[in-house]
Amino acid sequence: MASSDNPEVVERGVKDKEHKEDEKDEGKGGFIEKVKGFIHDIGEKIEETIGFGKPTADVAEIHIPCINLEKADIVVDVLIKNPNPVPIPLIDINYLIESDGRKLISGLIPDSGTIRAHGEETVKVPFTLIFDDIKNTYADIKPGSIIPYRLKVDLIVDVPVFGRLTIPLEKTGEIPIPYKPDIDIEKIKFERFSMEETVAILHLKLENKNDFDLGLKDLDYEVWLCDMSIGVVDLAKSAKLDKNGISYIDIPITFRPKDFGSALWDMIRGKGTGYSMKGNILVDTPFGEMKLPISKEGGTTRLKKSKEDGGDDDDDDDE
Repeated sequence: MASSDNPEVVERGVKDKEHKEDEKDEGKGGFIEKVKGFIHDIGEKIEETIGFGKPTADVAEIHIPCINLEKADIVVDVLIKNPNPVPIPLIDINYLIESDGRKLISGLIPDSGTIRAHGEETVKVPFTLIFDDIKNTYADIKPGSIIPYRLKVDLIVDVPVFGRLTIPLEKTGEIPIPYKPDIDIEKIKFERFSMEETVAILHLKLENKNDFDLGLKDLDYEVWLCDMSIGVVDLAKSAKLDKNGISYIDIPITFRPKDFGSALWDMIRGKGTGYSMKGNILVDTPFGEMKLPISKEGGTTRLKKSKEDGGDDDDDDDE
């Protein structure tokens, strides 16, 4: 019997072995997937039964408790809500302050406390902006200007079932780079003149070089005429100093001319009288209250008598 077809020889043992290996691999893979699915289902059941959930957070408020020519202390209140039946630890707080994409300051606050179960906590994130550091790093940021900022905060928490989570927050705003006002005594006008006690009015010129208004609340400074102190001057009433503008205020003073010795005669004859000033002004701003230093060395002013004391009360020739 002849045939051109070659009979197929089947090695049954080998074939069965390969088939069993395939079944084994399929069974192994299926078992792992089943375990994964079981764990996932258990996690969901636990979450549904016990009530685990992801915490939420928001920037509640930003405070500037202190701001002056050197620095601004800033505190960010972050409200965190924990919906879980157990307290969760706040592991780290990362923060970054930038202006127009340029970093001003960054930092990390570790081990920031615990958020109570089914509750909320306000966490404070404090930091300080040093204005000299900012001006030295970025030459285009000038004293007296207002710059925009973007605050970025990452809260890192550890939550059962979910594990470690990062909650990102952002807030934008503006911060000033304060500049102290210039101050001059334009003239001193006598209201009542005597050798024992003279009542006069200081006519002050104040130049606000900031891009924001200043509400003048108080003056605390000392004035020297001809190197003789005439005492500390107080503000009689508040005044507004317009942004990038010049304002004038009148301050009453009392002093004893006879204490000035020979310099008194130059003062009486209306010659230029040297003066110096040093102290502080307290102002309100859109960013909070500021105490700013003021000083003037080597200034020159004029003294004028009122008509009642034999002087010319006409201010047409005022400087």
